[in-house]
Amino acid sequence: MTSQSELILEQNLVNQLASNGYDKVTIKDENDLLVNLKKQLEKHNNKVFSNSDFKQILNHLTKSNNVFEKALLLRDKFAFKNDNNELVYVEFLNMDFWCQNQYQVTNQITVEGTYKNRYDVTILINGLPLVQIELKKTGLELKEAYNQINRYQKHSFSANTGLFNYVQLFVISTGVNTKYFSNFGNKKPDYKQTFYWTDENNKRIAKLEDFANTFLEKCHLSKMITKYTVLHDSDKLLMVLRPYQFNAVERIIDKVKNSNHNGYIWHTTGSGKTLTSFKASQILSQLPKVDKVVFCVDRQDLDYQTAKEFNAFKPDCIDPTNNTANLVRQFKDSNSKLIVTTIQKLYNAITREHHLKTMDDLKDKKIVFIFDECHRSQFGDTHKKITQYFENYQMFGFTGTPIFAENASSKNKQNQTTASLFGEQLHSYVITDAIKDENVLRFSVEYVGKYKERENSQNEIDIEVEAIDTQELLESKDRIEKITNYIIQQHPIKTQNKTFTAMFCVSSVGMLIKYYDLFLKLKEEGKHDLKMATIFSFGANDEMISDTDDYDNKDFNEVAEKEEVYNAYHKRDKLESYIENYNKTFKTNWTTKDSQSFYNYYKDIAQRVRSKQVDILFVVNMFLTGFDSKSLNTLFVDKNLKYHGLIQAYSRTNRILGDKKSQGNIVVFRNLKKATDDAIALFSDKKAKEIIILKPYETYVKEINEAYDNLTAITPTFESVDDLYTEDEELEFVKAFREIIRLKNIIASFVDFKFDDIDLGEQEFENYKSKYLELSDKGKKEKTSILNEVDFELELIHRDDITVTYILGLLAKLKATNPEEKERRQKEILDIVAGDVKLRSKRELIERFIEENLPLLEDASIEEGYAAFMIEEQQKAFNQFVQDEKINADKLKKLTEDYLFTQRIPTKQEVVEVLEHQPSILQRSKIGDTILNKFLTFIDTFFND
Repeated sequence: MTSQSELILEQNLVNQLASNGYDKVTIKDENDLLVNLKKQLEKHNNKVFSNSDFKQILNHLTKSNNVFEKALLLRDKFAFKNDNNELVYVEFLNMDFWCQNQYQVTNQITVEGTYKNRYDVTILINGLPLVQIELKKTGLELKEAYNQINRYQKHSFSANTGLFNYVQLFVISTGVNTKYFSNFGNKKPDYKQTFYWTDENNKRIAKLEDFANTFLEKCHLSKMITKYTVLHDSDKLLMVLRPYQFNAVERIIDKVKNSNHNGYIWHTTGSGKTLTSFKASQILSQLPKVDKVVFCVDRQDLDYQTAKEFNAFKPDCIDPTNNTANLVRQFKDSNSKLIVTTIQKLYNAITREHHLKTMDDLKDKKIVFIFDECHRSQFGDTHKKITQYFENYQMFGFTGTPIFAENASSKNKQNQTTASLFGEQLHSYVITDAIKDENVLRFSVEYVGKYKERENSQNEIDIEVEAIDTQELLESKDRIEKITNYIIQQHPIKTQNKTFTAMFCVSSVGMLIKYYDLFLKLKEEGKHDLKMATIFSFGANDEMISDTDDYDNKDFNEVAEKEEVYNAYHKRDKLESYIENYNKTFKTNWTTKDSQSFYNYYKDIAQRVRSKQVDILFVVNMFLTGFDSKSLNTLFVDKNLKYHGLIQAYSRTNRILGDKKSQGNIVVFRNLKKATDDAIALFSDKKAKEIIILKPYETYVKEINEAYDNLTAITPTFESVDDLYTEDEELEFVKAFREIIRLKNIIASFVDFKFDDIDLGEQEFENYKSKYLELSDKGKKEKTSILNEVDFELELIHRDDITVTYILGLLAKLKATNPEEKERRQKEILDIVAGDVKLRSKRELIERFIEENLPLLEDASIEEGYAAFMIEEQQKAFNQFVQDEKINADKLKKLTEDYLFTQRIPTKQEVVEVLEHQPSILQRSKIGDTILNKFLTFIDTFFND
C-alpha cells in the first residue's frame, strides 16, 4: 500500500514532469500499455499501422525477453511487409536526433507476474517504458527502493509481453536523495553501481525536484540513453556513464567541435577512465570533421587490454596494432577511424624513414590524439614529434595523477607538467570526490616497525624504519625474515582468509629475489600455503614490458639504497625458476626464453590475480600502475614511494567489490607517513587525509561501542529479540545490528583487533547474529513483510572459509572424540552451520547426516558419503514435493534447470504450469505463492552453497 507521503511525492513528480513537457497519460495495465504503444509508434514514425502490422511489430519487440537483446532491438530499425506487401521500416528510438522522440509519463501501472506489482512512475519514450522511477518516503533508506526494483526484476518485468525489460535506466529517490543506474537485467544486482547526478563541479543534485529538472529533462534523458549508455557486448550488460564521465566527454567534444585547443582530464585512479575514453573516442570518430581518432597507451600490455575492453564495449570497433607497419596501414585505411596503439609505435611511425612516405599524406588530416595516463617518462619526445609532424591535430590527455611543478621530474621541471603539455584542465574528479561517491574505497594505512609512540601493538616489530639509509640494513637477513614472518601471519587477516588477494612491492629485483626465496623455503617447510607469483624485468624483456613504466623510475624508487648488482643472466635464471614453480602450480608452460610466451605469462598472472588464484604477487614496479583488480585489497610495501608513484601504488587496492571490501589495506615497512600526507595534499587538498585514510583503530573501538549501546537499548540481550512485538521494532533491531557488522568488518582488518577491546563479547555477537539471520529468513518467507525492504548485507556475515568441505573436515575430527566431547563439538559444528548465511538451510540435513551416516563411515570416505547422502536426500525431497503438490516431475525438473542456468525466479504463471491440474482463477494466486516458496526452499537447500 502506498503511504500518503510517497503518494504526494509521486503526484508532485508526475505534475513536474508534465510541466516540463512530458505528456501525462493514464495507463493502468498491460492492455493500456499496448494500446498506447501502437499510437505512439504511429506518431513517431508518421505512419498508421493496421492490427496485423502491429502484431508483427509486437512479435519483433517480444521475440527476446533478455534485457541486453531488447536494448539492441530498441536501437535498431525493424523492417516488415504490411498488408499491401509494402516494405515498411519502424524506428523505436531516434538515436541521432535524440530530442526528436515522444515523451510521456504515467504512474501506478500494474503488472502481474510471480506477484502483482504496481510501479510508481514510468517514463515512456515512443510508447516503450524506458525509465522506471521508484519512490520511498523521506526517512527510509534509498537502498529500500533499489531492493524493490530488484524484486520487480525477479517477479514481474518479464511477465506477459515483457515490455518492462525495455527499461534502460532506473531512478530511485526518497525526495531528498536521488540516484540513477542502468538496467542490470538478470545479472547480480550491485547497489554500488547506483550513482548520484552532479553538476560540472561534482556537486550533487540529490533532491528529486532538482534531479527532475536536470537529469530527467527530456533531451538530456534521451541523450543519456542514446549516447551515454554503453552496451557492453562481452558481459551482455548496459553501462550508463557517471556524471563526471559524461561531463569529461562533453568538454572534449565541445573543444573539438568549437576550437583547435588541447586539454586534459584529471580523473582519479579507479574512476573508470577506460569507459570515459572509449565514449569520447567513439563520439569523436563519428564527427564529420574528424578523420582519425588515435587512442595511445604507453605499454604493449595496455594496448592489448584497452583494445580488448574497447571491443567489449562495441565488437570489432578497433583492430589493435600489432606492429608499427600495421599501425601505418590503419592510418592509411579510410575505414579505420578509431585506432588504439602504443606511444612507441606512434613515435616510430612518424620518425622512421621507411614509414614517412605513407604517413606524409596524413599530415594535414584532422587527427585527434587521446593519451591514457599522459605523463609517462617516454611521452615528452612523442609529444614533440606529433606537434612538429601533424598540421591539423588536437591532443587530449587522461590522468589520475597529474604532474605539477611540485612532482615534476628534476630533469625537466619547466616543460614536463601536464598543463604545459596539454594546456587547459577540462574536468577534474579527484580521489576525495570518488570516495565521497563510493566509486573507490578509502585506505587503511598501517606502519610496521619500531615507532617510539606505539606500545602493545602487533605492528611493533624490531625492524628499523626511521633512518634506513644503508644497503646493509635494508637487505639484512634478520630484517627480511621478520617482515616475511609478519606477512605470513597477517595475510589471512588482511585478505579475510583469502577472500581477497595481496601484492608485495619491494625496492629492487635483488630484494625481491631474497624475499621470494625465503617465502619459497618457508612454504616447503609447511609454514604457509600461499600461492605465489612474481614478474620483473631482467634486461632482454625491458622494451616489451618495461619495469620502469611509470613517469620516471624515481617516482617508484626515490630511495637512498643502491640496487644490488644482479646481472641480467642471474635475474633471468631466477625468474625462470620462479616461472617453473608457477607452471607446476597452475599447469602452464610459460618461459622467459620466448618473448611471446613471457608476454603471455604476464597476462596470465594478471588474470589469476583478478580471479583470486594467486594469493600474493611480488613486484618491483610492474603492476603498480595500469593494473585493475577488484579482488586485490592489500598492498605490503618495502620500498620508498612518493607523490604520483605512491598514489598509483596505493590505488591498486581500492577498487569497489561488494560490502565486504570496506577499504584498501596498505601495510608499510618504511616510514612513509610524510610521503603519504604530501601525496594526498598534492592530489586533493590538505584536509583530505580524513576522507582518504581510515580513522585510527581507537576511533572504531569507540564507534562500535556506541553502536552496541544503541543495540542494547533496543534489545538488552539476544533473547529479548524474541520479545519484539511489531515488525517496526524488528526493523529497528536489524538496522542497529547491521551497523555493528559494518563496523566489525572494518575494525577486524586492523592487526590489533581483539574482542576484549570492545564492549560486545564474541559469543554475544554470535548470539545476536543468529537472531539477525532468523529475521532475514522471516523476511524472505513473508512477501508482504517490511523486512523485505531492508538490505541485511549478509555478505558481511558470510565467511568464505566456512564451506561444506570445511564442515566435513570438522566431522572427520568429530569421529575421533570421546562421547562427552563429541556432544559438545557436534553442537559447535551445528552452531557454525546455523550461523553461516549459505549453510544454515542445510543444518537439519547435516545434523541427520551426523546422527545416521557418520558413525558408519571411514574418515577417508566422509566426503563421498556426504555427497551420496545429499543426492539421495535431494531426490527424496524432489519426489515428496511432486507428490504433495501434485506436480508434473518433468516440468519441475525443467523449471529447476532453467532457474540454475538463468538465476531468474520463475513467475507465478510459470510455477502454476508445473501442476498436473491447473487451479481455478480464484485459487491460482494462493497456490502459486505456496509452490514458489517451496521451490525456492528446495533450491536453497540443495543447490546454493
